[in-house]
Amino acid sequence: MNFAFDNSFHDAMEGFYAPAEAAKPSAPALLIFNHALAGRLGLDVAGASDARLAGIFSGQDLPGGANPLAFAYAGHQFGHFSSQLGDGRALLLGEIVAPDGARFDVQLKGSGPTPFSRNGDGKAAIGPVLREYLVSEAMAAMGVPTTRSLAAVATGDRVQRERAHPGAVLTRIASSHIRVGTFQFFAAHFGADHVVQLSDYCVRRHFPELAAAPNPHLALLDRVIGLQCELVAHWLGLGFIHGVMNTDNVAISGETIDYGPCAFMDRFALDTVFSSIDANGRYAYGRQPQIMHWNMARFAEALLPAIHAVGPEDVERAKELVTAIPERFRAAWFARMRLKLGLASADEADADLIDGLFGELERLNVDFTSFFRALAMLLRGDATMMEAVLPEPDAMAAWIADWWAGLEREATGPVERAAAMDAVNPLYIPRNHLVEAALAAAEAGDMAPWTTLLEVVRHPYVARAGWETFAEPAPKDSAPYTTFCGT
Repeated sequence: MNFAFDNSFHDAMEGFYAPAEAAKPSAPALLIFNHALAGRLGLDVAGASDARLAGIFSGQDLPGGANPLAFAYAGHQFGHFSSQLGDGRALLLGEIVAPDGARFDVQLKGSGPTPFSRNGDGKAAIGPVLREYLVSEAMAAMGVPTTRSLAAVATGDRVQRERAHPGAVLTRIASSHIRVGTFQFFAAHFGADHVVQLSDYCVRRHFPELAAAPNPHLALLDRVIGLQCELVAHWLGLGFIHGVMNTDNVAISGETIDYGPCAFMDRFALDTVFSSIDANGRYAYGRQPQIMHWNMARFAEALLPAIHAVGPEDVERAKELVTAIPERFRAAWFARMRLKLGLASADEADADLIDGLFGELERLNVDFTSFFRALAMLLRGDATMMEAVLPEPDAMAAWIADWWAGLEREATGPVERAAAMDAVNPLYIPRNHLVEAALAAAEAGDMAPWTTLLEVVRHPYVARAGWETFAEPAPKDSAPYTTFCGT
């Protein structure tokens, strides 16, 4: 198996990471391998046995050309700054360049302790590994910028958390694993020269067109802010709650990273929180835009030494970029919502329509995902699904009338518009009760429910016979759902 590594971070950024090695698992066994993603990466696995794949993607066998390392980074965790975090249970094997020229990190997660483990075991249990694999692949299928999952391997070892769980290793693929917290670490410990070096590397790797900007570091700030506005708007449009938006979980590439206590909302409530460690609701569904703003302010602070080094006057411009984030996010949010509502063009009435919708969804405790599919069915002349979604058939009659009036301003026909809505509003998401049932079965040794659910969420938009139960929300008498970090 040839990885054709081209390890630019290892070669160009000495001092920004620590060399590390994976722990050797006792009995690695392949749980799942993403052949489609391997093809995208240009990895030739033809003829490779499951045992061979398990050896490589558990850390047992180091592939040729790998330069394993753990990233150094800091981070604000629930608003409190930790000056040294780093990859405590992850190991970058190296970078590969895909056939189309795109560069990707290949990282093992749960492969054992590193110099940044802070007395932790560096391991991962099967549940969090399979959750990240499932949810990241669902997000990719829905068009959300995200890290991807290439493989999950059982280690044959037990991992002690609140009790002993089967251990596993995830292979995560990302455009890179550089985070806001990476900049924070080097700004806090080393100062301007290191921040400039890191920023220059990010520009070369991710945004080479910015190198010609008068101040590339300011241009980097501007670009990352834009990516994060788009990303969080996409999350909100799907009812996704990240659960732990610490600055060490914010990727400069604009990808969703670190699927710990994440979940998708069933019945709508702005203050929905699933994470067991988010007691005060800092990362609730409705607070994610404000936290994104806060995180980008921290990114700007860390970048300021580099921005100032090129042009002291640009520090004020950086402040202006941060101040403008709410307006910038709202533009991205309205654009996302117009797609979901079938509105092809902007109108001054959109703000009231969109804001009013979320007031109604909250008042009526409506299932978020089903509602938008039901709207499309109304355009086809079928009110059956909407009647099932609402507590009373006419509960949203006034809002629906306003929405319909907005549609009538445009020329697109109802059937064509309904098809466009269905193309952006998923029917199948990783419903929390289904995820938990699948993970429980997998931990007990039965992967079938999980692999079935994976197949469903990889095809989120088109209704299929036999998949009806996957579109249903949790039973109304279900206990409140809680997710856990998995560390």
